[in-house]
Amino acid sequence: MIAAIAGDIIGSVHERANIKRTDFTLFKPNSSFTDDTVMTLAVADCLLHRRPYAATLRAYGRRYPGRGYGGMFRKWLADDAMGPYQSFGNGSAMRVSPVGFAMRTLDDVLSEARASALPTHDHPEGIKGAQALAVAVFLARHGADKRKIRDDIEDRFGYDLHRQVAAIRPGYAFDVTCQGSVPEAIIAFLDSDDVESAIRLAISLGGDADTLACMAGAVAQAFYKEVPPALVAEVEQRLRPELWQLLQEFCAHYRVPT
Repeated sequence: MIAAIAGDIIGSVHERANIKRTDFTLFKPNSSFTDDTVMTLAVADCLLHRRPYAATLRAYGRRYPGRGYGGMFRKWLADDAMGPYQSFGNGSAMRVSPVGFAMRTLDDVLSEARASALPTHDHPEGIKGAQALAVAVFLARHGADKRKIRDDIEDRFGYDLHRQVAAIRPGYAFDVTCQGSVPEAIIAFLDSDDVESAIRLAISLGGDADTLACMAGAVAQAFYKEVPPALVAEVEQRLRPELWQLLQEFCAHYRVPT
């Protein structure tokens, strides 16, 4: 969770910058949380307090406007009567990591990830992207090694994870679809040595940097079981106090190590 938000904040200044290297400054003065963080914490709130997804996502989006929401999502936020809009964008996957941390069984992960996606992302690829990222977090949290995580995601969802960041990076471009970003974020984790390197590798792909790093950071935290204190301190400094409090409450309740 904290690493997902750190990835979002770090990646926020690199979105569309097409950065293709890992040796960049992690936090800049204008590094800030985006819609990835807002919606991730909205899902966390739903799980922690048993709130309905659609109403809670809308409430958070309206409470924190101007955070980089997509065009169709902005329309959905503004219209209480609007249902899902067949999206297969990576918004369903960027917000789903709390499900992987909170659920106790794989079946529950799959069901809850689907439920968290459905208010907006009812296209099969949108649901699949959310489920794949949540399953990766769940498996990592429960001790699966990288080979097991890779093989399970490939077998279950059909993503090609037998690639490496170094091979993907040169030809990779901005892609906000689940099918064009969730596998790459998981690969960034698979190629990593720790949380920070997972975030750096994800951003180095170029493109939708904040979301790639948010997703990779979530799986990395679940796997490595710790986040560098410097990253935690930066997240606390850059989050609104009420969002930091919710994050701490979620991590304490579900015993997510930081």
